[in-house]
Amino acid sequence: MQVVSARNITEHNQAQEALRIRENSRRKQSQTLVQLARSKTFQQANLNAVLREITETAAQTLLVERVGVWLYNEERSKIECVNLYDVRTKEHTFGNSLLKTNFPAYFQALEEERTIAADDARNDPRTQELSQSYLSVLGITSILDAPIWLEGHLVGVVCHEHIGESRQWTLEEESFAGSIADFITLAIEANERNVVQEALRQSEAQFRAIFERSSIGIGLIDMKGQIVDTNLALCEILGYSREELYSKRFTDYISIEREDLKLYKRLMSGIRTDLKRTSRDVLQPSNHQKQLVERHRIEIERRCQHQSGSLVWTHISVSVIPGSNGEPEFFLAMIEDITERKQTELKLRASQEAAEAASRAKSEFLATMSHELRTPLNAIMGLSQLLQQEIVGSLNEKQNEYVSSIYSSGEHLLAVINDILDLSKVEAGKEELLLSSLSVADICNYAIWTVRDRASEKGLQLTHEIDREADICIADERRIKQMLLNLLTNAIKFTPAGEVSLVVKKVPQGITFTVSDTGIGIDSSQFQFLFEPFKQLDSRLNRQYEGTGLGLALTRKLARLHGGDVTVTSTVGKGSQFTLFLPNPEHSGNEEDETNEIDETEEEANFTSSSSSLNIPTNQTILLVEEDENIATVLQDYLHTIGYKVKWIDNGNDFLKQVQSFQPDLVFFDSQLVKDVHIWNLLNILRKAPYRQHLPIVMMTFSEPLEEEIAMMPGSVNDYLVKPVRIVQLESILMKYFS
Repeated sequence: MQVVSARNITEHNQAQEALRIRENSRRKQSQTLVQLARSKTFQQANLNAVLREITETAAQTLLVERVGVWLYNEERSKIECVNLYDVRTKEHTFGNSLLKTNFPAYFQALEEERTIAADDARNDPRTQELSQSYLSVLGITSILDAPIWLEGHLVGVVCHEHIGESRQWTLEEESFAGSIADFITLAIEANERNVVQEALRQSEAQFRAIFERSSIGIGLIDMKGQIVDTNLALCEILGYSREELYSKRFTDYISIEREDLKLYKRLMSGIRTDLKRTSRDVLQPSNHQKQLVERHRIEIERRCQHQSGSLVWTHISVSVIPGSNGEPEFFLAMIEDITERKQTELKLRASQEAAEAASRAKSEFLATMSHELRTPLNAIMGLSQLLQQEIVGSLNEKQNEYVSSIYSSGEHLLAVINDILDLSKVEAGKEELLLSSLSVADICNYAIWTVRDRASEKGLQLTHEIDREADICIADERRIKQMLLNLLTNAIKFTPAGEVSLVVKKVPQGITFTVSDTGIGIDSSQFQFLFEPFKQLDSRLNRQYEGTGLGLALTRKLARLHGGDVTVTSTVGKGSQFTLFLPNPEHSGNEEDETNEIDETEEEANFTSSSSSLNIPTNQTILLVEEDENIATVLQDYLHTIGYKVKWIDNGNDFLKQVQSFQPDLVFFDSQLVKDVHIWNLLNILRKAPYRQHLPIVMMTFSEPLEEEIAMMPGSVNDYLVKPVRIVQLESILMKYFS
């Protein structure tokens, strides 16, 4: 009898078959990973090509219909498909995206899990959000997603998508998907490295191109001062080849000055200070390097020695280039040849010195001519006044007419001299204003009163109107009077008939003084010449209107010195309008600084030129110290005539002796003599003498002294007279000290 034993091995065979399949899958997965690791595509570091190979290989290995690589955008608001391989169509596509806000559970799972193995993707809590808009549309039932990590940050996901019946993912497949994600990470790193290297190569190429083609010499110098590299421009500046300059000391080719060592020490100490600050504040290296580049630089101008022996002027800028650790590694020297510019500067300096010398010569000439012209004018005007006073006898009508003409001509010539000197002083920047609070009404009344006789002689109507709000202005009293008189005199001169008016208005920025006339007018094409000195619009020798052309030029310059200006509007045949604008001052002057000087015109109103108006005490003596004989003669004759005892000396050598012997009650002293230090000391000595402490001394000058000039006068000076001395001025002084 035979016994047959039978056993059902179906399950065993099935298990063996499953084991064999899993082993084959594992082997296939391992081979795929080895194949990817050895791929030449990886070595080329072309990200698109690598992703194509990875998605195709992964799809074939896992036997899925679709494999896609999705990466975050820059804002990390969504993931975008950069490569999707479809096995059925053999095509690669891209462009879909998933917003992070629409699928919060899915994106959270990516952050937390190594892989998302969803057998039933449409119902899995992690992926069911994708069902309606993505999975169901494409027929996807199972997905195996592996997050892509780079430097500790989630940057995307690789998705393996199965279509058909649900599929159960094995642990080996999950591990394989994670490895595929790692390969993508390596590909991204390689691509970024390649991009950086390519950018570095391009940057180096651009730098080298700039370095070589720059017209400015460039030298790279190590911390020992030795030349490491140079460009062609620097070689041409110094006359050496690159090989000849290599490893030579940079300082051997430039002239060294004493302060250069200090500049170097300051540069290096600043770098060390910043390095300590960087270490303390834990700054980023890039920020630190930026600070070094921007802050640590010195610029100097030095002469360089050319190989031929000639000297080349250069502008040198030295900067510090830090190494990767932030420590100084090189000096970068930028060297520009400025020889031509230096030569131009030298020529300009020589021209400037020549111009300054010419200006000084002009000023000296004007000063000399002023003295030479004023000296005979003193005699002409002084003697004319004596004749008008009929001190030496009566004059007939024609003689009076001649004398008046002589005096008025002298006044005109004196005005021209004063204008020339004033213009020269303003142009030289030596004119200083004595600003004070002035009554606009007083200034305007003075100007109108002064020119009214001229207007009356021509039959012109002279009017003025002052805005009530324009009560005070801040200006130099003498100069504003001069400006208004120039404008009014010009208006009267060029107005044959009609009217001349002065209108003052308060404007937001200051005050305007507008002088209008109904005269001949000016063509607009001539406006550009109006304010040029010595420029007459009618330049013919037989021109109708006289003048030097200085008045308007000086008026505008004085106005601008005040911070204002003079403007003009005019119509030929109808008249002109000149407007003087004075701005509101930033700081009002102190009322205590207002001058209390008596105007010449006011003096004329208060005193007559007749000597009978003077109450002359008897036995009053005057010592006249004057080096000019003509001036002395005029003063001496007039003072004798009106009853004073006068002693004249032409120098100061015997001054103290004459004071002691003559015992004067008043001294007129020539300012020219005070320039002598010896005479200056004599005046101070005189003031200290007990018996002459109160002796009035009046200085005679050629022009109105400035405030600082008055302050510099000896302490013994009580007053001053301006030459040529007018009778009314002289009488005012006499009444002041003898009344």
